[in-house]
Amino acid sequence: MVTSAPTKRTPATRSTVALKYAMAVSGLIMIGYLLLHMYGNLKVFAGQEAFDEYAHHLRTFGEPMLPYEGLLWIVRVVLLVAILVHIYAVVVLTVRNRKAAGYAGGKRYHSKQNRTGIQRSYASFTLRWGGVVILAFIVYHLLHLTANVIHPGGESDSPYQRVVNGFEIWWVVVGYTVAMLAVGLHLWHGIWSALTTLGGNRSATRIDSRLTGIAVVVTLVIIIGFLLPPWAILLGLEG
Repeated sequence: MVTSAPTKRTPATRSTVALKYAMAVSGLIMIGYLLLHMYGNLKVFAGQEAFDEYAHHLRTFGEPMLPYEGLLWIVRVVLLVAILVHIYAVVVLTVRNRKAAGYAGGKRYHSKQNRTGIQRSYASFTLRWGGVVILAFIVYHLLHLTANVIHPGGESDSPYQRVVNGFEIWWVVVGYTVAMLAVGLHLWHGIWSALTTLGGNRSATRIDSRLTGIAVVVTLVIIIGFLLPPWAILLGLEG
């Protein structure tokens, strides 16, 4: 009698379905943060006093129930956990997809649809390298406008003045724009995928899906909202 080897079971928390849900939920958390952050950025059009007061209230919100910057640290921890979960899920799922797709010698499968003969998905062009660009931008952005460690355009204790000083420099605005375009490509694909994973898609194709329109609208709102302040400042239109 021949007995088969026992099948190795994957823990529920590491199953493909669980990882896809984790990636979807963590992605939506980050989208929520982007919308709130965009709203705060637009207050630069209200002038220095309003913007600095808004930045101050974010740090003192909830006192004395919360310590100074208590709310910000709660948001930071939640956001950091969401980012780490998202990256972990992406890496594990990418490795599994590569194995399932039959990658060999760093190549996937051949197709006449691609000039190089290697068929690649939309996600492989935008999400992977876009994610790298976004991570690099987050580090720079935190050092510049949050930690006040680097000071392109001049140092200042005023959050408003740091924003203005930085975005009066053309290469800072160009770099910011490139990063936001990478965010846009990530969002365009990610919003649709996240909502589909969570059961929101009822269409046979992506073109017919109402989620495509939702993804486009949310992406445009976020990207335009983030790009308005730097370009207005660079062109002298924020006053």
